[in-house]
Amino acid sequence: MTHGQQAGGHDKRRPGTPGAVSRWMQHRMNTRMNRKIRRGNGTFMSMDVLILHTVGKRSGEPRETPVAWFADGEDARLVVASGGGSQHPDWFANLMAHPERASIELPDKDAVEVTPERLEGAEREQAWQRIAAAQPRIAKYQSKSDREYPVVRLTTR
Repeated sequence: MTHGQQAGGHDKRRPGTPGAVSRWMQHRMNTRMNRKIRRGNGTFMSMDVLILHTVGKRSGEPRETPVAWFADGEDARLVVASGGGSQHPDWFANLMAHPERASIELPDKDAVEVTPERLEGAEREQAWQRIAAAQPRIAKYQSKSDREYPVVRLTTR
């Protein structure tokens, strides 16, 4: 029986939740990308990428997730909680559950603490327009989703 299945073969995962193999593959890809960033290569598919440090919402365990970012002034970066599926990605839930424990790591730099702020209304719309102009593929993904992607500003503390 695979993780997430009950006796009788019924899967108890919520629709849109990745299975064990998917999560394992994502973990491996994230680990590889984090190594690249730490070696100074902070781009993926022509996007700037950083390592977002969070703490698991339920587990309290440290998490490291590579995330595309967009400049927002001198001391802030914007990130989009896109992730495939009908739910926000785990890193977003972790970030919002423990915002005081968030930090980011840029290529070849030490981690710095950040304060996350979920943008709403006109502020989100303005940020979204800049992001969509810089990376039209993100706007394309958004147009195919049934949820609005959260935009989060990460400001250095």
